Amino acid sequence: MEDFNSDPKPGRLILPLVLIGMIATTYTFVRSIEEEPVVDQSEAGESVIEEVAPVSEETTTTTTTTIPREVLEYIEELNSEKVSIDQLGQKVIEANARWDNKDVTYQEAQEEFKDNINDAEQFVKNISAPGPPESNISLLQEHSELVTLANTIYLDTQEIFEGLMASDTGERRSSAIASFNSNIELLKKRIEILVAQVTNS
Repeated sequence: MEDFNSDPKPGRLILPLVLIGMIATTYTFVRSIEEEPVVDQSEAGESVIEEVAPVSEETTTTTTTTIPREVLEYIEELNSEKVSIDQLGQKVIEANARWDNKDVTYQEAQEEFKDNINDAEQFVKNISAPGPPESNISLLQEHSELVTLANTIYLDTQEIFEGLMASDTGERRSSAIASFNSNIELLKKRIEILVAQVTNS
């Protein structure tokens, strides 16, 4: 008896099955690639050996200069005198302004100006002694210049008083005030420079 095949092209059933199998295989392969953990390139393959160059330790020696106690005391005294001369400068300016504004009488102005002369004289005495150590020649020279400036300021206060007594319209006194202010600032600056030189040496 002869078999009867109703499908003239039986290969048509095989082709879809093959396609389905290929798609399933491809899908499975792609999924396995996505789920595979990423391996760090530095960890895989050959191990890298890092060579550490020896570090040469350099020893630096720091030398600290100890300032003698006598010099430190001198510096402290200079800082104190800087405050004193600043106060004297303010006092002279205020006394002069009171006279210019006629806030005081002529006699009261004379007394205030005389007080300023006395204060300036006392300042000269204070800054002159005791001074720096005798062994420090450079400090002695610098100190001598400070004393000279202090004496000039003292003379300025006398000239301010003479300007008050003068018969002009205040020109002599104004000139003395300008000189006084200039010398005050110069003295303070010289003290600052001297202190900085000693402390930074």
